[in-house]
Amino acid sequence: MSRAQPQRSTPDMSPNVATRSVTIKDTAAIAALHGHVFGPGRFTRSAYRVREGKGLSSRFCRLAELGGKLVAALRLTDITVGGASGAVLLGPLAVDPEFRGCGFGSKLIRESLDDMKRSGIKLVVLVGDEPYYGRFGFKPVPNGQIAFPGPVDPKRILSLELSAGALESYRGLIAAVMPPGASGKG
Repeated sequence: MSRAQPQRSTPDMSPNVATRSVTIKDTAAIAALHGHVFGPGRFTRSAYRVREGKGLSSRFCRLAELGGKLVAALRLTDITVGGASGAVLLGPLAVDPEFRGCGFGSKLIRESLDDMKRSGIKLVVLVGDEPYYGRFGFKPVPNGQIAFPGPVDPKRILSLELSAGALESYRGLIAAVMPPGASGKG
């Protein structure tokens, strides 16, 4: 008979987890989390390239704290696609490595998607792994329909229609736009 391996203890979603919208005061802590999670190569990521020099954040950005410590942050950016508005770019999603697999990132994504749907956003776009983002309903965008500034593997461009049939109305280059009520910082 073999002994059962001890299970890794993880701080699963506990009552001490607080999720909320990001404020301007969170900028430095989120930048530090991004640096810790992604390192200096983060500035070459597609989402960074879209916002390059603009510092724009969406009202849909969210974060998770556990005992006052920032453990996850989800950045979103209001965009146009070929000039069509009503779309948001999701990413990056950063989760402190100590807290991966605890559901913090999933919770932030679900909350943001709910907020966006209630606010009338029609389409959410990202560059990422379909096995992870597919569970939220993201699907590959037809090759060549949506383009990013800079190189992006077209197989990794995914979208989620928050309004049925929305993807058909979006074709062309993604560009960041000033979100309603934003200051342009963040």
